[in-house]
Amino acid sequence: MKTEESTIDKIRTRPRFKMFTHLTKEEYEENLKKYLADHKDEFSGNINKEVATIYVKTEYDNYWKPRLSLRIEIEEDETAIRGVFGPSSAVWTFFMFLYFSFSILWMTFFTMYYVENQIKSAEFPWALSASFVMLFCIFLTYAAARFGQYKGREEMLKLRRFAEESTSQFEKKIS
Repeated sequence: MKTEESTIDKIRTRPRFKMFTHLTKEEYEENLKKYLADHKDEFSGNINKEVATIYVKTEYDNYWKPRLSLRIEIEEDETAIRGVFGPSSAVWTFFMFLYFSFSILWMTFFTMYYVENQIKSAEFPWALSASFVMLFCIFLTYAAARFGQYKGREEMLKLRRFAEESTSQFEKKIS
């Protein structure tokens, strides 16, 4: 027995999907706008014929508020829809900046400690302690990201439902 897996089912293991549809960009845009209008109490967003950004309406707005970004493209005379679940690009950029900065500082401080130890100097007695502080900062950044993901879990499930109900009915079946 062969189990069929739709494009949307792959979202369980990764926050991206790609599907092809028989609709044109304009038709898909209109269908998405109609679906969003029918569910305006729960969802909000911006839609045009190239890109759509959907998010769940909530009374609070945390830093890791998930969004569904849909990109509508033409590939080989077919309409392709690429979807990405996650926080805004500003949040991703900020967290990557923190990881990069703390990692560089950790390497710098640890190198200072190592070189000082090798040449038997005592100019930077604080370097090892500073490297441990940077490791702690990396851990705090990771914990903040995981906490944000945890807080946005319910919204991610709602966005998945939005993607399934608004998009999967137009998927072109590949035979």
